[in-house]
Amino acid sequence: MGELNFKDIQDGTKAVWAGEKEFLAYNATQVPVVLSVAYNYDDVDEWQEVAIGNKPGHIYNRMTNPTVQAFEEKVRILEGAEQAIGFSSGMAAISSTLYTFLKPGDRVISVKDTYGGTNKIFTEFLPNIDVEVTLCNTGNHEEIEAEVAKGCKVLYLESPTNPTMKITDIERMVRAGKSAGALVIIDNTFATPINQNPIQLGVDIVIHSATKFLSGHADALGGVVCGSKELMKRVYHYREINGATLDPWSAYLILRGMKTLKLRVRQQEKSAMEIAKYLQKQKLVEAVYYPGLETHRHHQIAKKQMKGFGGILSFVLKDEMDAIKILLPKLQYANKAGNLGAVETIYGPARTTSHVECTLEERKALGIPEGLVRISVGIEDTEDLISDLEQAFSYLESQLPVNSSK
Repeated sequence: MGELNFKDIQDGTKAVWAGEKEFLAYNATQVPVVLSVAYNYDDVDEWQEVAIGNKPGHIYNRMTNPTVQAFEEKVRILEGAEQAIGFSSGMAAISSTLYTFLKPGDRVISVKDTYGGTNKIFTEFLPNIDVEVTLCNTGNHEEIEAEVAKGCKVLYLESPTNPTMKITDIERMVRAGKSAGALVIIDNTFATPINQNPIQLGVDIVIHSATKFLSGHADALGGVVCGSKELMKRVYHYREINGATLDPWSAYLILRGMKTLKLRVRQQEKSAMEIAKYLQKQKLVEAVYYPGLETHRHHQIAKKQMKGFGGILSFVLKDEMDAIKILLPKLQYANKAGNLGAVETIYGPARTTSHVECTLEERKALGIPEGLVRISVGIEDTEDLISDLEQAFSYLESQLPVNSSK
């Protein structure tokens, strides 16, 4: 196989071919799963050179592994980053990155409705080490800019947000962050590298829960952080010592899943748009959140910075949990589970999925209604997913009191 040039090819081709060639062995067409914990060196001097990073190679799997590096390289190329570092989970990637760059006395600014686990880091763990945390109203760019102008070490973004699908103008926030000398970090899990490349918009660090769309098959945990070599050197060192390393078998599964990433995302967002339009017409639905809808508050921003609107949407049922408990069990082509980004469609309320760690009061303070249901659209045929919703809503209407809608 000749040298591969990834500069002028499309993301679907990158997803298949990028990052694998140098890790192939024995004329195999697929990257091997290297399970060895340690690597042998008869030459002690060579061993030392590899150990201190002067020569490429592997010493111990907590540091590096060939299968994990192939995964990291594929993500790096798709995101247009200088380097990528794999982690054992998405939360390991998020928490390790924040702890790498924040110390007591620093200030971090973010938005209120980030993923529930991320929110807990901001509201519970970082304050315990005397890091000042300011959470702004998501989508209120003026408020975020005003807080950033007061000074901060890190500006942490998530767009679209989980689960309310709010959009942040990334380039505008980058300008604000850079003016204040802040490091700008974004969780790009929902958009995926297929639909959004934040590094091209000026972001310093991009994070993914690789468990979700990158893997796509709900069978492997993983996370990944992308950015410049200088910044990733610090992230790698934190991971090396703290130990949240991605295991090679999970890396292989995610790597395999990524080959169909663009195909999956395009089908998922095709169905997501149709489902969003269907839900808008339902009398028992109070609101639908999907950035592809022209009625979405920040549709134009999403249109500007995204190449597609993704496979996640959410909606709010007027009768809240009473309706959710009737509707969800009737869905046939859907898992009711705390995951997203898989080939199967997944439904779940915020209180058992994205914000299960939060109390009712905390969810309300974050602007997350109890009647909110998140849909992670799978790759099933669109018509079948719509038909499934139709029969479930028909049953819901038959079960609710006549004057039920609040």
